[in-house]
Amino acid sequence: MTPARIACIDVGSNTTRLLVVEREDGQLTEVGGLKVFTSLGAGRAAGEPLHAERIAAVVEAVGEQLAHAEALGAGSVDLVATSAVRSAPNGDAVVAAIQAAHGVELRVLDGETEAAYAFAGATIGLAGVEPDTLLAVVDVGGGSTELVLGTLAGGPSWSVSLPIGSARLPQCANPPCPDDLASLRARVHEAFAAIQPPGVPLLALAVGGSATSVRRLVGEELSATSLVAALGVLCSGTVAEIAAQHLMEERRVTLLPAGLVLLGAAAATLGAPLRVASGGLREGVLLAVR
Repeated sequence: MTPARIACIDVGSNTTRLLVVEREDGQLTEVGGLKVFTSLGAGRAAGEPLHAERIAAVVEAVGEQLAHAEALGAGSVDLVATSAVRSAPNGDAVVAAIQAAHGVELRVLDGETEAAYAFAGATIGLAGVEPDTLLAVVDVGGGSTELVLGTLAGGPSWSVSLPIGSARLPQCANPPCPDDLASLRARVHEAFAAIQPPGVPLLALAVGGSATSVRRLVGEELSATSLVAALGVLCSGTVAEIAAQHLMEERRVTLLPAGLVLLGAAAATLGAPLRVASGGLREGVLLAVR
C-alpha cells in the first residue's frame, strides 16, 4: 500500500506551523514543514479580541503553508486552532477570514481534544513501555497548558487544560532578572495549585515550542535541576545574544522564561521529571485523519 501523504496546519497563540508526513500502518514519517511566528495571542489580555493585524498575519501564513503542502504532494490538509482562537471573543473572525481567503475550514479544538491529540502524538512509536504503564504528557503552549495521563493501551484517562501559557504571562526584562522569575513562579503556582492528578506517571513527556526549544539549552531531560540551569542561561545575556549562541528565534527566547516556569510547575505537579517528546499536537491530528 502506498503511504498517504497528509498535512496539518496548527494555528497557535505564538506560531502557525505546518507539518507534512507520510502515514503508513499507524506510523508517521516527516516530509517537511514550515513555522511562522504569527503571535496571534500577543498583546492581548484575557477576554480581549484578537488584533486585526495578527489575524491578517495568520491568514497570510496559512496561505503560504497550504501552497507548500500542495507542493510537497499532500493529498489533504487539516487546519486546527487552539487556545488563542477558542478563548477570544472574535475567534470566529479567524475562522471566517481563512475560509474567505483560502476556501478551507479551520477547526477550533477544545482543551480536552487538544490534550488527547497531544497525548497521541507524543506517545507514537514509544519503545520499551508496557501498554498499561501510566504515562503523562505536558503541552505548554502560548495560550494554554494541557496535562494528560493515560496509557498506550487505553489512551488518555485524565486531562486538564489551564488557560495559562507562555504568551499569557508577563514578559521578562532583557535579560530576565530574579524579580521577573519570582513573579512568574507566583503566577504559575497559583494556576496549578488546585490540580491533583490521579496518579504518578512512570514517564512524563513534554511537547510544544517551549519544550522543543529548551533542549537546545540543556538536552532532552527537563528535570528541576536542568530547568533551573536553563533559566540561568537565559539570564546570562540579552535575548539577541542567547538567540545567536543557541540558534533560536529571538521571539522564542523572549517566551522561554515563562515556558520554563510552566514546565517546572507541570513536572512538580505530576511528581516526575519531563522528557522532550518526538511528536505532539500536529502528529496526533494526523494520526486521527481518516
